[in-house]
Amino acid sequence: ADINKALLAKRKRLEMYTKASLKTSNQKIEHVWKTQQEQRQKLNHEFSQQFLTLFQQWDVDVQKAEEQEEKLANMLRQQQKVFQQARIVQSQRLKTIKQLYEQFLKSMEELEKSNENLLAGAQNELRKEMAMLQKKIMMDTQQQEMATVRKSLQSMLF
Repeated sequence: ADINKALLAKRKRLEMYTKASLKTSNQKIEHVWKTQQEQRQKLNHEFSQQFLTLFQQWDVDVQKAEEQEEKLANMLRQQQKVFQQARIVQSQRLKTIKQLYEQFLKSMEELEKSNENLLAGAQNELRKEMAMLQKKIMMDTQQQEMATVRKSLQSMLF
């Protein structure tokens, strides 16, 4: 009976030690688990904040890129309008140049015809004047020859 009592007392002490040890172990494990959970939450929170900040900056960058893309698209549209207007102006200038060239050719042809007519008229006048001069020279020559013949006849007769 003493042995049973001693065993029972040892058993109770063993159970107490075991319960105390389990309680202490459980408290330590809970403390470690809570500490780990807090560290995980803290780490998750820090990385969440960093990712959130990074994603917000990324959003801002994407918005800026979209704004720049829109500005670039607007500039391209404006450049296209400018080039179209320049093309229209160049086309009109080419038409004007072509018209001026055609007018110049027409004027040159008319001037050439006019010059040919003037030259032909001048040649005709020169021919007439030459013909008149020839007649005059012939008449002068005939008059001189007649005068010479008269002198010769007079000298022969007298």
